[in-house]
Amino acid sequence: MFRVKQSMIVLLVTMTMMAGCYHPSSQVASSDQVKFVIGVSQANLVEPWRVIMNEEIKEEALKHADVKIVFTDAVQNSDKQIRDVEELLEAGIDLLIISPNDSADLTPIVAKAYKKIPVIVLDRAVEGYAYTLYIGPDNKSLGKEAGKYIADLLHNGGNVVEIQGPAGLPSLKERSAGFREVLGQYNNIKIVATVIADWQRDKAEDEMEKLLQQYPQIDVVFAHSDYMALGAYKAAKKHGANGIQFVGVDGFSGPNGGLQLVEKGILEGTFTCLTGGREAILYAVDILNHEKGIPKKIIPRSNKITRYNVLEYLKAGNEPKKENRSKKIVLGFSQLGAESDWRRANSQSIKNAALEAGIELIFLEADQKQDMQIHAIRSFITQGVDVIAFSPVVEGGWDEVLEEAKMAGIPVLLSDRAIKPDDNSLYATFIGSDFLEEGRRAARWLVEKKIAKKSVNVIELEGTIDSAPAIDRKKGFAEIIANYPQFQVIYSASGDFTEAGGQEIMKAALAIYGNQIHVVYAHNDDMALGAIKAIEEFGLRPGKDILIVSVDATAAAFKAMMAGKLNSTVECNPLLGPQLMQAVKSLMAGRQLPMRIITSEGVFSAETARQDYLHRRY
Repeated sequence: MFRVKQSMIVLLVTMTMMAGCYHPSSQVASSDQVKFVIGVSQANLVEPWRVIMNEEIKEEALKHADVKIVFTDAVQNSDKQIRDVEELLEAGIDLLIISPNDSADLTPIVAKAYKKIPVIVLDRAVEGYAYTLYIGPDNKSLGKEAGKYIADLLHNGGNVVEIQGPAGLPSLKERSAGFREVLGQYNNIKIVATVIADWQRDKAEDEMEKLLQQYPQIDVVFAHSDYMALGAYKAAKKHGANGIQFVGVDGFSGPNGGLQLVEKGILEGTFTCLTGGREAILYAVDILNHEKGIPKKIIPRSNKITRYNVLEYLKAGNEPKKENRSKKIVLGFSQLGAESDWRRANSQSIKNAALEAGIELIFLEADQKQDMQIHAIRSFITQGVDVIAFSPVVEGGWDEVLEEAKMAGIPVLLSDRAIKPDDNSLYATFIGSDFLEEGRRAARWLVEKKIAKKSVNVIELEGTIDSAPAIDRKKGFAEIIANYPQFQVIYSASGDFTEAGGQEIMKAALAIYGNQIHVVYAHNDDMALGAIKAIEEFGLRPGKDILIVSVDATAAAFKAMMAGKLNSTVECNPLLGPQLMQAVKSLMAGRQLPMRIITSEGVFSAETARQDYLHRRY
């Protein structure tokens, strides 16, 4: 066994050296310690950000004696990166970490690798869900935060220059879109120019020199990396333009790192954009050791760094605060209600996980009433709990009570549902599902059925009005079917996530459209079960005369699929308790949590329901 592993490692090291990107961490001593070999496929090593990502991967891997890393560099070429991955797979790596050069180009090879071994995707997401874990920033949110900050800097108005990385990157388009969305709300702030500097300091300097000759008045430069911001600053200094403020992205510490540039006054501010390198290794080790509770997506938080808080970040670094606690952690949890099988499974998971983790849980249900949840949160504040968590019944209306928790110094976790407006300074993290992706997955299942009709009429049973899952599941579904004109949603109404509501809405739809209905898309299984009753009462066969796809993947849905009455269900995993308790313990240890932790989920169909049901826990 060990000889096979060592032979494989030697082959991998040789391959890496030939690729011209050999690192000391790839070297293998003549011992039998190596248990896992992880292949890292990097898009390029031109960007300083990616060099730091590799360094973080190396540093963290060195803490694990049984793990060895092999790096490849795609030199900004998707075809080469595909070949790199194929060679790593042929050599027999145990896990792949990949930061794609291009999301669309690399999606097929990532899916191929995922069929054989675990895959962690960093920075640029691939299409679909064919990977083990994704770690990457919310670029649109980061862009919005930068826009808000620059709007604050320019309270009297002014001219802005935007310096971007390589043209065409979806991640940078999202960042720029968020930035422009915010600044577009201010009539007195104008983005006078946008230039491409390909992450290069020298190119940013050259482009800035041209802009200074073209625009006599530039007030703020927003560069998509600190490195490019430094180049723009150097050009301004040469030109004698001393009144310009520079804002960057990355926030690393080190020579000419964003933190040091802010400290020196070169940058007015920067926004952290973690590479995910350290986290990738930590999760890789857990994955390879078959640990439970691995999420599907990790979205790191981006922090605003200015001269007012930079010293705090320089002092803290990346090391968590150490806190000695002799008393039990107390968690106050406000559950929105018990409206469905999913919600009841979610509540039980939280209670079981708290008991197992040794956390004292104060658990209150709100009967789907926001005023009861607000009262519960205020009672937690009064009791002085350590952490508050809740699953909000609707998206809006939480600012006041969450500000109260913030003033009391009690961190808040969102479980299952998000809030709007999404002021992430009011909560530590969101733990739950990607509702938008659930809607997309339901639509993808439907279009892949290849229904032999020129026009397919869809009835949509929506969840609670203004709730996050209802809004996003509708949006995600619509996003996909918009590319397939034969699918038309002809009737859509809220069934409030209840079986009775689903049955009532379906009755109304059948009364209008009758035999013209081909598909039902329900935002949860309970409404789908109600629709099944209504369809049967109407004299049609659910699952045959009318196809039905829903979201949740509860036991009742599997029974309906095994009976041939439900065609597919998209999983929305309610077993969030273990991840919630882990987040609570991390907070109490002084660690900063990611902005979002998305749980792992699947898609199930009637064809495999009987076999899949054997492995279900809810």
